[in-house]
Amino acid sequence: MPDLFPTTGEAEEDKLKDATTTGGPGIVNHLGPDSFQKDGLRPFFEYRPLGLKELTGGKVGAHVIRAVPGQHPDAPRHSHALEFQFVYVLKGWAIFEYEGYGQHKLVAGSTVYQPPGVKHKEIDHSDDLELIEITMPADFETTVVE
Repeated sequence: MPDLFPTTGEAEEDKLKDATTTGGPGIVNHLGPDSFQKDGLRPFFEYRPLGLKELTGGKVGAHVIRAVPGQHPDAPRHSHALEFQFVYVLKGWAIFEYEGYGQHKLVAGSTVYQPPGVKHKEIDHSDDLELIEITMPADFETTVVE
């Protein structure tokens, strides 16, 4: 029976084995601190893909988003062309404005079901903000809507 609590070295070996045998993420992944990427939708965030895009053929996307310390939102009001979007705040805080719903300060433990096409804008966030976002589909269009 495999060890349910692998050491860091064993987790890294599993990660390499999964990537080698499947060409991408497996059903269990061990994502280290170097797994954040700077090439996401917004330059003031870093993104850690969680592998659902590859595992679902693009039907579902999921990633951890974290703030880049010292950089704050400058994105315009916008909407997304997608079927489903859900956010869970892991730590820190963010203030968002949603058309028809007003401004909300999200804190650790807050959740947001963002209706398809809702116009919204991030107002501000803490330097330690981290959240999980799940979308359907994984890739979608974003449109500026002032």
